[in-house]
Amino acid sequence: MKILSIETSCDETAVTLLEIDGPLDKPDIKVLGNTLLSQVALHEQYGGVYPTLAKREHIKNLPVLLEKTLHEAGCVMTNDQYPIPKELDFIAVTAGPGLEPALWAGITFAAELGKRWDKPVVPVNHMEGHIWSVLYTEPKISNDEFLISKKLELPALALLVSGGHTELVLVKDFGHYQILGRTLDDAVGEAFDKAARMLGLSYPGGPKLSKLASISRGKKGSLDFKLPSPMLHSGDLNFSFSGLKTAVLYKLRDAKRDDEEFKEDMARAFEDAAVAALAGKTRTALENLGDEIKTLIVAGGVSANTRLISELGKMLRSFPALAFRTPARMLTTDNAVMIGIAAYVSVVKRPELLKGGEISAEGNLTYL
Repeated sequence: MKILSIETSCDETAVTLLEIDGPLDKPDIKVLGNTLLSQVALHEQYGGVYPTLAKREHIKNLPVLLEKTLHEAGCVMTNDQYPIPKELDFIAVTAGPGLEPALWAGITFAAELGKRWDKPVVPVNHMEGHIWSVLYTEPKISNDEFLISKKLELPALALLVSGGHTELVLVKDFGHYQILGRTLDDAVGEAFDKAARMLGLSYPGGPKLSKLASISRGKKGSLDFKLPSPMLHSGDLNFSFSGLKTAVLYKLRDAKRDDEEFKEDMARAFEDAAVAALAGKTRTALENLGDEIKTLIVAGGVSANTRLISELGKMLRSFPALAFRTPARMLTTDNAVMIGIAAYVSVVKRPELLKGGEISAEGNLTYL
């Protein structure tokens, strides 16, 4: 199948042309053209994403990125600004969850293309995109023979960690999901950014906080204080990060220090506590599910956090039969490649989606 996919759920505008064939557990995925534009610099002054500004930028960027993607894919530009890619099967677009103004920008653009090209438009759940992002591998640059040679074994447990979501999802099969736990307040990526802001780091602060934490670990073996890992022993699989954020605020207030070493140690204490909560809940879920689970999937922006992956790797020593899958680095953040892959999974499982129909933006969309 040849798929044009569009992602505008937050502050990344992305357009990709994919060709995907083969079985769902190990599809052959070719990226024919791929463009992405981040709005981070525009939203930095607000300390987070400003929805109406994001929508405006998506509307402005989508035509430019589509043209670049088609050009990269070898589509010859004619008097028609958007020549239809040869043998295109359908258009995929993120319908939610996300910021509704931003989602509508992508949906409207996709619908216009669908009418122009007489092609169906398929709605995609953004979180399914994160789950199935692990189906794409980069053999030319990957040294991991497991990723290159192995099929994805299901059922799987997916830990989805991003700026907008933190979820533990039982992936029973392709297209069949059960949410086992989710954050009751802040998502972990959002908590990273808020803690970073308290430390005086600019948006997006999560990666900068992790860098400070790494510096602290390089300087000293341990800290003389810890921050609480919220809900670690709550008896369920839900998460909460607002209390950890408050603990950072109180520690900064009471310490009355703002030197660089203290910031490094605070960053480390925060990251240690957040990662402990994620790893601890994941362990509990795996213990509860037992031998049913064949693979652990970790995806979303925070899956690029080296501390998290390291601690999960240590935890998985207790589960030697379990496969561990994370996305290629370029697919950890929001992107259109994962949206196209998720659309392929959806259409194979539900061919009726190709009949088309009205698509609405759903900011709080759960699994389709």
